[in-house]
Amino acid sequence: MRPGSDHSQKGTEAYLRQTLRYARLMSDATFLVRMDSGNDSLGNIKVCREEKAHYIIKRNLRRETPEEWLEIAMECGEMEEPRPGKQVWRGERYIKRGGIAEPLRIAFCVTVRTMEENGQALLMPKLEVETYWTSLFDDPKTVVKLYQAHGTSEQFHSELKTDLDLERLPSGKFQTNEMVLLLGMVTYNMLRLIDQESLQEADAPIRKQVSRRRVRSVIQDLVYLACRLVRHARCLRLSFGRHCPWFDTWRRIYYQFAPT
Repeated sequence: MRPGSDHSQKGTEAYLRQTLRYARLMSDATFLVRMDSGNDSLGNIKVCREEKAHYIIKRNLRRETPEEWLEIAMECGEMEEPRPGKQVWRGERYIKRGGIAEPLRIAFCVTVRTMEENGQALLMPKLEVETYWTSLFDDPKTVVKLYQAHGTSEQFHSELKTDLDLERLPSGKFQTNEMVLLLGMVTYNMLRLIDQESLQEADAPIRKQVSRRRVRSVIQDLVYLACRLVRHARCLRLSFGRHCPWFDTWRRIYYQFAPT
């Protein structure tokens, strides 16, 4: 939690180190850290190396020009042409940086477009350059795909902000907003757990097989489920409709998580 005027890298090194150590408590697996160009910092690379975690960090080109990288790509990269008018150069190079003994690996992807997909020729070639710091030894194409997979994580962020209505925090005080975010985290994890459990059996009335559902769908189908609270024999009961489509799924999840 910090003012919006602060740079995104402020406090990131300490946060990254703490996050990796928390992750070690949950698993002994090898971790991969993905960061965008806003966190292109030598300090983040040092933290990943000290914590023995792999990393893919998108580089900020800063004073490097796309034309310079095109020359590098044509010199030491490999080219493929997925369609007429589009050339993609991929490769790697190593650069020394202060404070780190061995050279750091950079995987790059340079795209040259002379024609659009609809066949429209371009007067000037369009250059797109993507470069990544990485500790992986995979080929550059795999490294780029692994970085692009962070789009799934962005979908989770979208659900947290839109489906749980946490895009705008309610207070001007950081402590209050921190408490709201912590409660939102607990709620989100509970709904995500309900979602995964609802897909374990074939009793959910879903048209096609899916691996996960949005939090909004889980709330509408399993939390907003219509029922009536009935008092009978000094007990409170929930009465559902005879033809409630989600009742079997709801009952299975309830008995799985409710205290016995």
